[in-house]
Amino acid sequence: MNELELMALIAGGETLTLEFKGESKKPLSDRELALACMCMANTTAGSLLIGVEDDGTITGAKPRHGTITDPAKLSALVRNSTVPPLDVVVLEHSTANGAVLEVRVPKGQSTTSHTDGTCQRRVMENHGPACVPFYPHEHGGSGLRLGAEDMSAMPCTQAKFIDLDPLQFERARNTISARTGDKTLLSLGDEELAKAIGALETVDDQLVPTLTGLLLLGREEALRKHIPTHEAAFQVLDPGGEVRMNDFFRKPLVELADLFEQRFKARSQEKEVQVGMVRMPIPDYSFPAFREALLNALFHRDYRRNECVYVQWHPDHLFITSPGGFPEGVNVRNLLTHEPKPRNRRLYEAGKRLGLVEQTGRGVDKVYDGQVRYGRPVPDYSRSDDTAVRLIIQGGSESQEFASFIFQRERSTGKPLTIGEMIGLNRLFHQRQLSAASLAEDMHAGTPEASAILERLVEEGLVEPREDKQGRVFQFTAAVYRQLGKPLAHARLKGLDTKAQEKAVMDHVAKHGRVRREKAMELTGLAARNATALLRSLVSKGKLVPKGEKRGRYYHLPGSQSVKS
Repeated sequence: MNELELMALIAGGETLTLEFKGESKKPLSDRELALACMCMANTTAGSLLIGVEDDGTITGAKPRHGTITDPAKLSALVRNSTVPPLDVVVLEHSTANGAVLEVRVPKGQSTTSHTDGTCQRRVMENHGPACVPFYPHEHGGSGLRLGAEDMSAMPCTQAKFIDLDPLQFERARNTISARTGDKTLLSLGDEELAKAIGALETVDDQLVPTLTGLLLLGREEALRKHIPTHEAAFQVLDPGGEVRMNDFFRKPLVELADLFEQRFKARSQEKEVQVGMVRMPIPDYSFPAFREALLNALFHRDYRRNECVYVQWHPDHLFITSPGGFPEGVNVRNLLTHEPKPRNRRLYEAGKRLGLVEQTGRGVDKVYDGQVRYGRPVPDYSRSDDTAVRLIIQGGSESQEFASFIFQRERSTGKPLTIGEMIGLNRLFHQRQLSAASLAEDMHAGTPEASAILERLVEEGLVEPREDKQGRVFQFTAAVYRQLGKPLAHARLKGLDTKAQEKAVMDHVAKHGRVRREKAMELTGLAARNATALLRSLVSKGKLVPKGEKRGRYYHLPGSQSVKS
């Protein structure tokens, strides 16, 4: 549009499809701009002219980004402020009286609102066009289109095919080859591959990248320009909380995942333990768990929020934050049981085809698996709220005995334990007894589901039920405790008969030379009075000899004066 055409358009005055926004008295705020676009989109496609007063006088648009106005940033602002996101086109026209910004607004694919919930539509009133409330009962004929809320599927009309980086296409192909990607994509050229994964759309006979295309394959400068909300940081903190590494990136996701994985591997250490004839590694942090947590943070974040994905490496834990709360219906209590519900479906599906993200949609299971199989606490999402998903992955405190037991079990049966079974065994290892209600709480599941898991473990000979004051509880079997290197733990829980009690005490004396009453209590699970009676019985049978008085008394073998502890 040249200046004469612009003047002719302005001379026709405001209409249902044309709105003037003057800035002679005060600059147009970001919210006012987004509301005006949303209002028009709910009625028809049209244009806003910023820098033109209501009477048609050109007073000029104020610079919005320092001394200039960046059309791409203005377009991104509207996109991030509307739901579903509106992809407007911003053009700048020079006139003798100052610059005029033309904002071309498409008709909404469904009812559009501001991110704060405001919803309006444009109507013609007696004095001219105006924005009025758009009530829910009026939405029925608004042309709702399934999937319209997926921001990642939106074409970015101010970007071009050349904004996609050939180097990122090669990275994508390498990812497909190295992982479980769709190998049929390898034979396609760049343009065909981009179309196949939804990275390109045809708009007005032009190939236009979608937000998915820019996020996966875009040049860094294009990402900064068209998706300014995209940013991720890798930070390393010392015990005092001082930041020792503070790297921020705006790279496309394929490259970004590689960069973060390299930093993880450079810092993660592992120890090896001998399990039979096999050496088993136990890492500080499980790489599959970290990878899934990272990709979840990048692929499921809310790209409308002008916030950063953080990966913080603390001395004893990892802290990962992702802008935007859980998708609707998903919360901390049902993470393991809710069906997959990606926020950015187009981006997620493209990631699956490239082999980047979990194919079954159960990436969170891998995060849990990477913790509990080494005897560590379950992942902690308790700090999450409506503004961000926050995850703590505890490091250290691993149990070599438990990890070895899980490794041997899966190796001998030829099948992996389920996440529910693993959590149940992990909790039993740490607290010795477990009820179905407690397991349900740990799993974020229902009590019937937890009961079924425990009964399955009973059938497999791993746990056994017993009645407690609180009702039915479960504990490891004697065989499992032997595998864990704790043969007496089962006896302490269940109790020994007299012969077994005597044997436990005598075995200890044979090994250590003597025994005190407190140790006898620990070995047999008996109360103080009963442990004293057992020791006296062994003395009367000539098996032990007492020495010392009161608190200093201990018992040793006849003819022995050993003072070994």
